[in-house]
Formats: sequence, structure tokens, C-alpha cells
Amino acid sequence: MLATWIEASDYIVFFGGAGTSTESGIPDFRSAAGLYQSEHQSPYPPEVMLSHTFFLKHPEIFFDFYRSKMLHPNARPNSCHNLLARLERAGKLKAVITQNIDGLHQTAGCAEVLELHGSVHRNYCMDCSRFYSLEEIMGIQDIVPRCIDCGGVIKPDVVLYEEELDQQILIKAVREISTADLLIVGGTSLTVHPAAGLVTYYQGSKTAILNNDPTPYDHRAGLLLNDRIGMVMNEINAMLREDM
Repeated sequence: MLATWIEASDYIVFFGGAGTSTESGIPDFRSAAGLYQSEHQSPYPPEVMLSHTFFLKHPEIFFDFYRSKMLHPNARPNSCHNLLARLERAGKLKAVITQNIDGLHQTAGCAEVLELHGSVHRNYCMDCSRFYSLEEIMGIQDIVPRCIDCGGVIKPDVVLYEEELDQQILIKAVREISTADLLIVGGTSLTVHPAAGLVTYYQGSKTAILNNDPTPYDHRAGLLLNDRIGMVMNEINAMLREDM
């Protein structure tokens, strides 16, 4: 059914979360095997360590956790990322709206990606705003990366707890979802706000939700698929016409 919807649609928007990248070896947050359940040396829970206040007060602990748990430079796109890139090349997919910070959609070839929570691939000195790539950050030996120009702390361009989402990106996301004739929601529990509430702006009749577990918005879906998103997207990819 989803393959049929895709072939009949001209303006597809994909809204995804951490589950989109689990099959690339990046753990999600809230599942039994997720980041919040994993063992770590710090007495602080991940939600605390990933807050703006904690980042400012305890940068050493923050970066120790961030470097060991949040950075996955060797991760590669999976079937979900690759199918979305194919649909964008075909002119059907108009936007990917993601809560992920891993950049795998772009690695797969997607150009229209709205990153609600930022990206580990962008890093800026808090004092002079000099840009640093992920490769440069990985090459810095000190736990807390500091600017080679001014010595300021380099902050990843990711949205921490207590920080607001970029309003311009939110506005674009609302516009894209409102325009879509097919909304595919994948790999997200739809419990983190304000991001989760974006799905309420969809005005069409075709919503597909692909997630291992139920979400608070399942009643809005015309199609529910509770399975591994990479496997589902791989099957969908095989069903689509070769000329797409």
C-alpha cells in the first residue's frame, strides 16, 4: 500500500527520528537498547548531561559523554536513507524533516533536509564563531575542544535540553508538512515536543507511520507499520517502478 501511495504522490514529506538510524549502528534514545538505558560512568542521567546548563557548568563531563555516545563518524546510510534519496532524485520527495543530528540523510544524497536538532557536523567556537567540522573535532585530543584562534570552547551545533529549536527551520517544516500530499513518519516515538506536534499540520489524507512501537499519533495514520524501518523501506524500494 505504501508503495502505491508513493507512486501516486507528487509531494512527499518524510518526518523521522532516531529509529531511522538504528540500522546504521546509531542507538536511539528511549528503547530498551537505547542511549538512555545504556551503561555509562557518569552518575548523571543523559537527559541532564545533554542540557545547556550542564554543558556550561561541566564541559569535561559533557564532552566525555558526547564524544563516546553521540558521535558515530563511521556510520553509513541504510535502506531508509537510500530510498528517500532515490525519491528526492525522482522529484517526489520534497523534504526530509529529521530530529537526528548524524547527517546520514545528506550522506545518502538528500539535499532538502531540515535538521530540527542541529548536526554534529557543524561546530562553532562560542567566542569567535569559527567553524569546525566533525573531522576537526575528532582530531582534537583534549576532551573539551578549544578554538585554535582564540581558545574558546567549541560547541556542537546541536539543540541541547533547555535550548529552543531554530524558528526558521520550524516554519519551513510546518510549510512542507502542510503542503504534502503524502506524509511518511518513520523511526520516531512522537513524544518529544515541539517536534512531534509538527505532524498535526498535515492536511492530507495519506499518513504512514513506520515505527517499532505505538505512538500518540497512530490514530491519524491511514497506514501503520510496526517493524524495522530499514527493512520496510528496502521492501518498498524493490516494489517501486524502475524508472522512479
